[in-house]
Amino acid sequence: MEKPTLLIVEDDADISNMLKMFFERDYDVETAMGGREALDKTRSLMPSLIILDIMLPDINGYEVCRDLRTHPRTSYIPIIFLTQKDDLSDKLQGLELGADDYITKPFDFSELRLRIKNAIAHAEREIYVDPNSGLPSGRQIEEHLRTVVMDNDWALIDIEVRNLKALNDAYGFLQGNEVLRLMGMTLVDTLNKVGTLDDFAGHAGSAIFIVITKEHLAPVIAEHLRTAFIKKAHTFYNFIDRDQGFVQLSGGEKAPLIDLAIGIVSPNTHEFSDIREIIELAAEERRKNIA
Repeated sequence: MEKPTLLIVEDDADISNMLKMFFERDYDVETAMGGREALDKTRSLMPSLIILDIMLPDINGYEVCRDLRTHPRTSYIPIIFLTQKDDLSDKLQGLELGADDYITKPFDFSELRLRIKNAIAHAEREIYVDPNSGLPSGRQIEEHLRTVVMDNDWALIDIEVRNLKALNDAYGFLQGNEVLRLMGMTLVDTLNKVGTLDDFAGHAGSAIFIVITKEHLAPVIAEHLRTAFIKKAHTFYNFIDRDQGFVQLSGGEKAPLIDLAIGIVSPNTHEFSDIREIIELAAEERRKNIA
């Protein structure tokens, strides 16, 4: 399994390098020197946790935290403030903004390691972040859907990674997990390119993903995602399988390569009475589009 990703936001190069060296055995560590860089990297990397200084050269850590908590795609990412500001009022302000923890400098590396581990575990347990895709799932999806259904301008995109079982059978489950990870990354990248900061992406379970976006953006997002994902996903097959367009399984069966089935629903295309019916209707639309 891939290592979780840490984003260290610290403008002191010595401290940033020390943190990177200490944690890179257990995590994929990325760094940012300022607040705006931190926002850009968070939206592209979707880290498992952010270590955030308050005193930054452009926008301060409070503003970074407030921005990340405002947008659906980044609202669930754990944030630990690591700062020299040790007044109680500073700590309360950070926690009120939605930070998961607040540690003052100087700090103990072993204690910080434990707090990071606990914060990531808590996010996975309480928010149900899928460990393969890195996207929120379960309750988080339903809660976000409840916040948008009061509006008329939204759409839900239901996406299935098809033929994943055949890839697992032929190449092993680790390869299949990498495909799910690729799907999560491609989904985030697609929303960064053709979506908005208010779009929400989730992993509904197994090989099913969802996007909640504005209605007019849904077809654009779906087409961009399909093109980008399939091109990358087919690189997980060997040359022979890619060339022939199928996998020869041990029983002699010919299984198609990875593909996407996509269904879209909105208040203007479907009638529904509750959240679960929206999800069921989207799944029906997706099944209609299976070739």
